[in-house]
Amino acid sequence: MADLRTLVYLDVLQPQVAGFLGTVSQGYLPIEGQASLYVEIAPGMEINVACDAALKAAKVQPGMLIVEREFGILEVHSWDQGMVREAGRAILDRLGLKSEDERLKPVVVSSQTITGIDPHHSMLVNRMRHGDMILKDQTYFVLETHPAGYAVFAANEAEKAANIHVLEFRAFGAFGRVYLGGSEAEIEEAAKAAIRGLDALSGRDNKVAAGR
Repeated sequence: MADLRTLVYLDVLQPQVAGFLGTVSQGYLPIEGQASLYVEIAPGMEINVACDAALKAAKVQPGMLIVEREFGILEVHSWDQGMVREAGRAILDRLGLKSEDERLKPVVVSSQTITGIDPHHSMLVNRMRHGDMILKDQTYFVLETHPAGYAVFAANEAEKAANIHVLEFRAFGAFGRVYLGGSEAEIEEAAKAAIRGLDALSGRDNKVAAGR
């Protein structure tokens, strides 16, 4: 039986998050303002079943399909929020699940805030990012989530709340990470919004919480 690790709706894709997804997705690229559904399942092969269910039940477009041995990732999107939610319901039905509450509840595993970043440090960060850049003396923020899929939701909530730079987010694998840059005040607001949004999501008990 499939283990539903992440199932999360993004009601309105923010400009940088949508743009970032365009740099790492190989399917139909999402556009800012669209609604999105991000699903993470174990074992990875089961994500093919989820994709089939979503596309047959709703008028959505797949932006990302990653099939690994351990985890599988699916992102679908549409201008119609109702269609995106219908895709989510179809996935739950196909997997034999009753509600999205059977997903793992997200956990903030760790977070770091570094103010007045050194220019050499900023160059190292910029070399690995797929999104915007961070400049010297700005504030650098890293958030680590479990499961990994919730990183995209955290990044979207952060961008809604503050004028920050979305440098990178990694929403697959064992853990997810969000990398942000900006002024100290804006990063503070973005971090609060991301953590508040994650804490508000329901789900079954996540044993990783014991290590917080």
